[in-house]
Amino acid sequence: MKQKSTIFLQGVIVLIGIVALSIMIYFPTTEGRAEHLDLLSIYTDPFIMYAYLASIPFFVALYKAFRLLGYIGDNKIFSPSALMVLRSIQYCAIVQCILIVIAGIYSRIFHDKEDDPAGFMALCMIGSFIAITVAIVAAVFGKIVQQGIYLMEENEQLKSR
Repeated sequence: MKQKSTIFLQGVIVLIGIVALSIMIYFPTTEGRAEHLDLLSIYTDPFIMYAYLASIPFFVALYKAFRLLGYIGDNKIFSPSALMVLRSIQYCAIVQCILIVIAGIYSRIFHDKEDDPAGFMALCMIGSFIAITVAIVAAVFGKIVQQGIYLMEENEQLKSR
C-alpha cells in the first residue's frame, strides 16, 4: 500500500510539472503585454525570459520532491541522501521566493502608469508566501529526518556493544 501511494504522489508531481510547463508555454501568447507580438518576440521579451529563468528552482524542487518520494518508497527516509534532498528543496524554495519578490519589485517600480499592477502584486505575494511555506516545511522535515538519523546511529552503537 505504501508503494502505491508513493507512486501516486510521484505521478501527481509529474502532472504538476507538465501543467506548469504547459502554462508557461501557452500563457505568454495570451498575456496583455505580449498578445499582439509575433511568436519570436514573445519569447525574447526580457520579463518573460526572467520568468522562465526564475522557474528553474521550481522544477528542480519538483525533481527533488520526486526523488524524496522514491526514498520514502524504498524505506530510506532516514538517510543522509534524503536529508540532502530536503535541504535542496528548502534552498530552491528560498531562491524561488527571492526571485518572485524581485519580479514584484520590478513590476511595481517600472510598470506602465496606465496599467494597474495590483493583480500581479497579489500573485507575487501569494507565490512568495507559498515558497516560504514550502521552505519552512522542508526545514521542519529536515530536522525530523536529522533526528531520526541521529537516533538510528545511536541505536546502532548500542547494538554493537
